[in-house]
Amino acid sequence: MAKATPTKPGLSDEAVAAKTGKRWDEWFTLLDAAGAQKLSHPQIVAILAGQPNVPAWWRQMVTVGYERARGLRARHETTGGFQMSASRTLAAPLTQVFRAWNDARTRTRWLPPTELQPLGQTPERRVSFVGVDDSRVEVRLVAKNDAKTQVTVQHSKLANATAMKRQKAYWAAALDALQAHLAAHLAG
Repeated sequence: MAKATPTKPGLSDEAVAAKTGKRWDEWFTLLDAAGAQKLSHPQIVAILAGQPNVPAWWRQMVTVGYERARGLRARHETTGGFQMSASRTLAAPLTQVFRAWNDARTRTRWLPPTELQPLGQTPERRVSFVGVDDSRVEVRLVAKNDAKTQVTVQHSKLANATAMKRQKAYWAAALDALQAHLAAHLAG
């Protein structure tokens, strides 16, 4: 991970203390003393694993908060690169939304040109793709009712914050195009 601007850890002192027994300043002191600024994410998590009453999920949260506060991790950065998500509830049944994502011919009618290759799918629930840059796109679908479907696009393993912002705009436009495609298909 590249050096980032230090930011707030994301969770309040009260929330962290309630679940881990320590406030942020106490965690920062403990981790600084252990040399965590020079350690990898898994190594910091391992330090926290030795602390009493810190469940696995909270070890991850404290580690990410520490990394953000010390400028070791930027917002939207993971150990595998940057990630973004976009979500929209579309006025179309789940079966049609799934087909629009899963059928290559239909997908070319609404998705702006892209170099994504299908990676896998779970019928009417999930479709995933891999990019030429080895980034990953996972699309999750949830029926809200018979006529509405929530679509969440998660794009991960992006090279940097600039790529993440570019993909955020791309997927917002793509979801608009998908809604227009589905509306035309339902009307005709």
